[in-house]
Amino acid sequence: MYIHERENWINFIWDNNKLSPILTSVRYLQGRLLGRMESLGFDFIERATLESLILDVVDTSRIEGEFLNPELVRSSIARKLGLENAEFIKTQRNIEGVVDVILDATQNFEQPLTKVRLLGWHNSFFQTGFSGYQQIDVAKYRSGGMKVVSGNFGREKIHFEAPSAERVPHEMEQFLNWIKNENSLDLVLKAMIAHFWFVTIHPFDDGNGRIARAILDMFLAKSDSSKIRFYSLSNQIFKEHKHYNAIIEKTQKGTQDITLYLEWFLSCFERALLASEQNLEIILDKAHFWDKHKSTSLNDRQRLIINYLYDNYDKEVGFLRTSIYAKLAKCSTDTALRDLQDLVLGDFY
Repeated sequence: MYIHERENWINFIWDNNKLSPILTSVRYLQGRLLGRMESLGFDFIERATLESLILDVVDTSRIEGEFLNPELVRSSIARKLGLENAEFIKTQRNIEGVVDVILDATQNFEQPLTKVRLLGWHNSFFQTGFSGYQQIDVAKYRSGGMKVVSGNFGREKIHFEAPSAERVPHEMEQFLNWIKNENSLDLVLKAMIAHFWFVTIHPFDDGNGRIARAILDMFLAKSDSSKIRFYSLSNQIFKEHKHYNAIIEKTQKGTQDITLYLEWFLSCFERALLASEQNLEIILDKAHFWDKHKSTSLNDRQRLIINYLYDNYDKEVGFLRTSIYAKLAKCSTDTALRDLQDLVLGDFY
């Protein structure tokens, strides 16, 4: 039995004694990080916010198996935020759509979450009317059944079956009424419950996970009372996406007691905040670098590689050989060698 098949399934319960310690820790980390961010200069707040938003946009798509070019994402976000020296680079509609949704969720978090707003987000994700090669209902609730499956054709494994299409309008009305009227919960808990509730209804043909995470981002931004972005929960979820999928599936097959789900999500958020605290120095160093070299002549390949090295500083990147540069930048080894020689001779640090 799935949770939505239970009577009064939305009457969620949880054990506050188990959640309170970790919620207290999360709230402390949020306040400490935000305080540190606000002590920085405006330029660096902008840069750090840009880096966090890039992670959000790229990784919420990676969770669904879609890989977006980070440099195109950077250009789109910088342009939409009106950052100085943002280069105009033509980007695909799918990138523009994801950027629009994440920016609306995190920068306009005080605006109410309504059916019209959700339909607008869905339209942003699927502006062509297609998901891959499949035509879908866009900016409207689904008209058919919905199953979450994995595996090859003929050997599929059903992880979850959503409520019938006939139930969706009523379920969404209840959900949006709760969003509007529930004001007693801590906003972090509200964000995580809203995420689970929405993804369980699965109201659209596609894009439900990304919209659920946009709702999560919206209420987390509201819990910060700030447009400054200093962490990316989607980045942490991507790192732990197998556990993320497993806890959602387990909760959807359980009772209205969602304590384990909230424990996992709060712990994941705590890890995201701790990682952000560790990453802040590299983000600031990256911001210093690009501020120092905002007028330096660098080609797109060199920018890509420099950002790659910053973004993967915690991994074993190793010595950057010409062949590795060529593979990452999708160029010949001769071109890679010239680029690297220019960077070395340029004495950028």
